[in-house]
Amino acid sequence: MVQNNTQKINILLADDHHLVRDGIKSLLLKYDEFNVVGEGADGTDILQLLEESEENIDLVLADVNMPKMSGLVLSSKIVNEFPATKVIILSMLDHEKYVSQAIQVGAKGYLLKSVNEDELIFAIKQVMSNSFYVCSELTYQLLNKNLLAKPGVKALTKTGAKVDFSSREVEILELIAEGYTNIEIADKLFTSKRTVEGHRLHMITKTGVRNTAALIKFCITNGVLNYV
Repeated sequence: MVQNNTQKINILLADDHHLVRDGIKSLLLKYDEFNVVGEGADGTDILQLLEESEENIDLVLADVNMPKMSGLVLSSKIVNEFPATKVIILSMLDHEKYVSQAIQVGAKGYLLKSVNEDELIFAIKQVMSNSFYVCSELTYQLLNKNLLAKPGVKALTKTGAKVDFSSREVEILELIAEGYTNIEIADKLFTSKRTVEGHRLHMITKTGVRNTAALIKFCITNGVLNYV
């Protein structure tokens, strides 16, 4: 008889609903490679388990909304205090801002609680192989939103030259007009500060204006931005 020496993945469950934890636990324990070593109703419970555990904790499945400490705050603390432990957010919240926040705090995955068993298992394996995973439903929503994003816009300079603004440039312009910094814009658009600054300088150059304030004024005047 061949002995299976495959090391199990040790998992903690963080959710303030006992029935949800029980459901996830019973599902995971159907698979030999998973070991649910603890659970908690709050982020503080999970941090205590991590501190006291004599075993290495490989993964935490955490809800976003929990009392005392949310899953996002918990993720940030785990990244800083237990860097070997990965976090997957498992939530009912399907707004893209939560996906963005999860990425920013260091979570390695974002799943909706509506995912089926196969996708949950696949997501865990992907994250444990050092990949980032967003569930297929959310990926479709984000992709669809990007495909249906505002199309490019044309404007005229004082000399009558036509200026084209791409949909990404319009996104950046809107965020600049709302007062966001280059770093904040980069975080929101999942790009780098240097890329945002490059877009800004390119738009200033092609419109022939002197600075960012003049760029925003130009874009409002020409209908690129719909601000009063």
